[in-house]
Amino acid sequence: MKLWGGRFTKETNQLVHNFNASISYDQKFYKQDILGSIAHVTMLEKQAILTSEEKDAIVRGLQGILEDIENGTLKITAEHEDIHSFVEANLIERIGEPGKKLHTGRSRNDQVALDMKLYTRDEIVALNDLLKSLMVVIHRIMSEHVNTFMPGFTHLQKAQPVTLAHHFGAYFEMFRRDRSRLRDIYDRMNYCPLGAGALAGTTYPLDRNYSASLLKFDGPTFNSMDSVSDRDYLIELLSALSTIMMHMSRFCEEIILWNSNEYRFVEIDDSYSTGSSIMPQKKNPDIAELVRGKTGRVYGALISLLTTMKGIPLAYNKDMQEDKELTFDAIDTVKGCLALFTGMIDTMKFNKPIMEASAKNGFTNATDAADYLVNHGVPFRDAHGIIGQLVLLCIEKNIALDDLPLEEYKKISPVFEEDIYEAISMKTCVEKRNTIGAPGMEAMKKIITANAVYLEES
Repeated sequence: MKLWGGRFTKETNQLVHNFNASISYDQKFYKQDILGSIAHVTMLEKQAILTSEEKDAIVRGLQGILEDIENGTLKITAEHEDIHSFVEANLIERIGEPGKKLHTGRSRNDQVALDMKLYTRDEIVALNDLLKSLMVVIHRIMSEHVNTFMPGFTHLQKAQPVTLAHHFGAYFEMFRRDRSRLRDIYDRMNYCPLGAGALAGTTYPLDRNYSASLLKFDGPTFNSMDSVSDRDYLIELLSALSTIMMHMSRFCEEIILWNSNEYRFVEIDDSYSTGSSIMPQKKNPDIAELVRGKTGRVYGALISLLTTMKGIPLAYNKDMQEDKELTFDAIDTVKGCLALFTGMIDTMKFNKPIMEASAKNGFTNATDAADYLVNHGVPFRDAHGIIGQLVLLCIEKNIALDDLPLEEYKKISPVFEEDIYEAISMKTCVEKRNTIGAPGMEAMKKIITANAVYLEES
């Protein structure tokens, strides 16, 4: 069944039908299509456009279709052009003449705009929940590792000592911003296009505010042309999803490095690793690598939709049908990656002694050694040069600053005393940094407490 055809004298070429059809993917929002139709006919009855008997028959028919799709007794089939025609054809088959009034005061343009918004809104809630689950795991790891010392990096070079809690805290902040972006998108998109018609509204006395309230929107959209041609919210969503994937990809890159034989900071659990078909010793971080790889897939969806939309005049054009496959795939990809990534880090083991030894051997306490001299009256520029000489000496001896004998320190500067070792210990270097956002225990405990409140309230 097509929802059009009276003006045509020939059947659509089968190749044209196949090219034009969207049911292979828009069947994904069958539930939203049916719920939107129920709200629409409920409003039509309120406005005396349908009788209560017609409305009740249509609602019963639609609820039966929904139940049968979900229990598997009704299969969505490809002979229909889209999910809207599938539902309407089945409704008419079930209830007869009243079913033909379902589409009164409505176009497929505002119908598909509504379905996509309802579907996207539901998926934003699911994505937000997955992000929260990930942040709960990060929060747990932070709480357990305020004293797990490790090197902080710039340029992938060891820079200054931090803690695992502090390092993971950086990603907590990234994912917090990701959740706020999803909330912003939800709020901005939460206006109902139903009643916009094809592009110019309708002559029927629709109550668009009532339709919007039935579907839990904040209100109706304010311009009917914009209502049917707006894809901004999907572009925003794909941008937010791309950012989420970018954050996970950065995290995955670090985990891949940390899991290597050269680092040995972490061990990924067997259940989130794979082996080699030829090398029996291998334990590969495939989940982390796949998350990193799938980031490009989500980026592609964003660029594709931006390109699709860039030259489209008002109002609706068939090009816009391309939004669905891209968005569905990106949402499914991100949801899958979030679930697997959360499980991977939740089961990961951390090698605390190796992390701390790496921080020491990377001279991450060199800045603190320079500060020691400054606190004893040495100008910073001179202190910088003195510590540089000491680092060079340690490199030649293949030892850390912590292991260099005091007499070697004094050869380069007589200012050094026995307390230098306490001043440059990993614990001292980290714990004296207690400004907001720093890795010191006092500062980190405040942040962890604040994070717990955030997770409880959001």
